Amino acid sequence: MSARAILVVGGGISGITAAVEAAEAGRQVVLIEKSPFLGGRVTRTHLYFPKLCPPACGLEINYKRIRNNPAITVLTQAELESLAGTPGSYQATVKIAPRFVTSACTACGACAEACPAERPDDFNYGLKKTKAAYIPAANAFPPLYAIDRPACPNGCRACVDACRYGAIDLDQPVERRTFDVAAVIAATGWAPYDAAKIDNLGFGRHPNVVTNVIMERMAARDGPTGGRILRPSDGRPPRSVVFVQCAGSRDDNHLPYCSAVCCAASLKQATYVRTECPEADVSIFYIDIRAGGRLEDFYARVAADDCIKLIKGKVAKVEAAEDGDLLVTAEDALQGRKRSHRASLVVLATGIVPQSGGLPAGFVRDEFQFLPGAGGRAGLYSAGCVRRPEEVMASVQDATGAALEAIQDVVRGAVHG
Repeated sequence: MSARAILVVGGGISGITAAVEAAEAGRQVVLIEKSPFLGGRVTRTHLYFPKLCPPACGLEINYKRIRNNPAITVLTQAELESLAGTPGSYQATVKIAPRFVTSACTACGACAEACPAERPDDFNYGLKKTKAAYIPAANAFPPLYAIDRPACPNGCRACVDACRYGAIDLDQPVERRTFDVAAVIAATGWAPYDAAKIDNLGFGRHPNVVTNVIMERMAARDGPTGGRILRPSDGRPPRSVVFVQCAGSRDDNHLPYCSAVCCAASLKQATYVRTECPEADVSIFYIDIRAGGRLEDFYARVAADDCIKLIKGKVAKVEAAEDGDLLVTAEDALQGRKRSHRASLVVLATGIVPQSGGLPAGFVRDEFQFLPGAGGRAGLYSAGCVRRPEEVMASVQDATGAALEAIQDVVRGAVHG
C-alpha cells in the first residue's frame, strides 16, 4: 500500500463517493465500513426525492466502479482504532471484526436455510427477523453472507455443515491492519433520533406510531411487508395517516437544530400512501415547510394533491383510541385553535443524529457533535451527514469536495516527502 493513500471511514453514499472519486483520480484508497455491507442508510431507502426514483441503480453503478478499480481496498466490519502521525504521513490502525464467512461464499443461501437461530433484522429496523446467517438485501455489496455469532446457539455448526464451498470459518479471529495514509475522510453518516425519548408522541407505546425510517422500509418492495403500507397492530391498510414534522427536532429538549431533509422526506412518503392506499386521508402537521431550492417544485406538486392536507401546527400529543386508532392533538396555527385528528397510522419525522463517536483525536465536533470542517488540523476531513444534515445529492457533492481536499494532501506529501 502506497504511503500516499487516502483512508475513508464509512461506506455509505458519502464514503463510497469519496473513495471512487479519489481512486479514479489515480490515488490509492482504503474504504472501511463497520457493518458487513456498504451502502449505509441509502440502501434502506425506497425512493429518492424529488424524482421519486429508486437508489438501487445508482448504488450498483458505484459498486461496479469499486469492483473495477484495484486502487480501492474495501474492508467491512472494520473501524478506525487509532491514528498517529502528521498530515501527509498518518499511521492508521484498523480493527476488523470477523465475518465468519470467507470470499469463497457464493451467496447461495444454504447457510441461512440450515440455520436454526434468529436475530432482529436491523436493516429493517426490527420489523422482522433474519437467521443468524444472513444477508440484508439482494444487492448487498460485498455479496457475501455474514454470521451473527452472538445469536448462534452454543456449539451449533449447522451453517458449516450446509456450506458446500467451505466458505464458513467460525474460528476467524479479530484482525488489525496498519496503513500509511496521507489524509482521512470521515463519512460515518447518521442515525435517526430515538423517538422513544419523545414521550408525548407515543412511539414504543402505541404500535401504530412509526418513524420516517420505518415508513421507508414499509414502502420498499424488498421490505418486511413487500411494499405494502400496513398498520403494525393488525396488518391492515390505514384509513388515515398523519405525518408529524419536527418530531424532536428544533426542540431544546431533544435536537435543537433542523435536520433539513425531513420535510421533503414526509412529502415523498405522503406520495407512497397515495399510491399504495389511494382511499386513505393524508395529513401533514408542520411548523413550517422547509423545501427550498430545487425542492420547491416538488413541494408544490405534492401540495396540489387535494387528498394531502398540509396543516400548520405543532403536534402536542398522540394518544390511543379504540380499534388501534390514534388521537392526534395539535394546534392549527392558521385557524388559531386546537384540533384533534383521528389517525390509523402516525409517522414521526425524526431528525438526523451525526455518528461522530469513536473517531480519534483531531476531529473537531461542534456543539451538536457534527464534524463541521476539516477538523483540528489539515489532513482530516468530513463529508455527508456527519458534517451537516443534507440530502443525498448534497452528500455526493460534499464527498467529492472532501476527496479533492484529500488529494491535495497527497500531492503536498509527495512534494515534501
